[in-house]
Amino acid sequence: MKQQVLIAGRYRLNTTIGRGAMGEVWQAYDEMVSRPVAVKLLHSQNSEPTATARFRLEAQTAGRLSHPHVVGVLDFGEQEGRLFLVMELVQGDSLAYVLTQAGSLPAEEVARIAAQSAAGLAAAHQQGIVHRDIKPGNLLLDADRSVKIGDFGIAQFMNDPSGALTATGQIVGTSLYIAPERALGQPAGPPSDVYSLGCVLYQLLTGQPPFRASSPIAVLHHHLDTAPVPPRELGVGLPPAFENYLLSLLAKRPEDRPTAHQVAEWFASGAWRGRPEPLPAAAPRPEPEPRLTAAWDAAAKPRTNAAPSPAPSSGPGSVTTYAFPSSATVGSTAPAHRTRRRQRTGGRAVAAGRSKAVGTVAAVLIFLGALLVGLAWFSPDHSSADTSPTDPPGSTSPATATP
Repeated sequence: MKQQVLIAGRYRLNTTIGRGAMGEVWQAYDEMVSRPVAVKLLHSQNSEPTATARFRLEAQTAGRLSHPHVVGVLDFGEQEGRLFLVMELVQGDSLAYVLTQAGSLPAEEVARIAAQSAAGLAAAHQQGIVHRDIKPGNLLLDADRSVKIGDFGIAQFMNDPSGALTATGQIVGTSLYIAPERALGQPAGPPSDVYSLGCVLYQLLTGQPPFRASSPIAVLHHHLDTAPVPPRELGVGLPPAFENYLLSLLAKRPEDRPTAHQVAEWFASGAWRGRPEPLPAAAPRPEPEPRLTAAWDAAAKPRTNAAPSPAPSSGPGSVTTYAFPSSATVGSTAPAHRTRRRQRTGGRAVAAGRSKAVGTVAAVLIFLGALLVGLAWFSPDHSSADTSPTDPPGSTSPATATP
């Protein structure tokens, strides 16, 4: 359009900010409430048979959402045979443009984008809406770098599968970011959006989507059968917690992925940085041993630099100063009661030793006496056999039986 056009008597179109197969997006100004807006116009002669229905569906689905991280729909109508959709104007660029400029983003920036994008998806899922086309071009950054999810043109109500507006066997979405179950022709669900978000985050970190191939069909096969390469193997400095959680978003089975609400909370909490294990509880400190008396404590200290003690003074108001005994004095002058106790203890020890020695000697003497008595009793002079006086020494007579 060469000149400014007024839509619905209030939206003045200024410049074109985007074009697509279905229509074009204009930066406009709402003269009724004095604010900038974005106006999406459907092409007047669109060749796609479902374009009008999809355009109405976008207005219906996005109009049900009111969330800080979703592009808000303000108005919908028709003028001169062209449908228009008035939306919140996002003063920033899409993530697709950011990737072309930066190539990749640091982990902290990607974590913030992940938390906000997942929060917007969680709000849509709560309203029964599946976006079905999460990709860098549909995630916008406003002036303060806050994420806004846009383009609900192919969104689907979960309780109305016919809302997909696709022919049998047709897959709607971008193959680089499509979930495995959708590659199999199964209906999209909230886990499908989570998978697509995981693909976007992977590309923001590494500069490339998780799977690439020469054709869309080959890419779909990778989504079904190939495990993504961990970002750290591509040289990305990433906390292990972040990488592990990102790979869980790319799980092949929908039931193995976290929900959008869980993703938003996990990244917003800072858990992606990884938390160290809690330290073990400190062992209880032992009780301090009782201190010695002042005299003993002072006496144990070296007195090489000690000043001489002043003489006691008895004058009024004078302070009496006591000289602590030296270590030699303390070691040589034990209290009297300790000396007496040692003497008593030593005496008892000596007496006990003497008694034990006497008992041992007596036992030995008794044993020797018993041994001598036994030898004398069983000697030849006291045998029960008679010995002849004429027999030579050393010879014995036959034993005589008793009558």
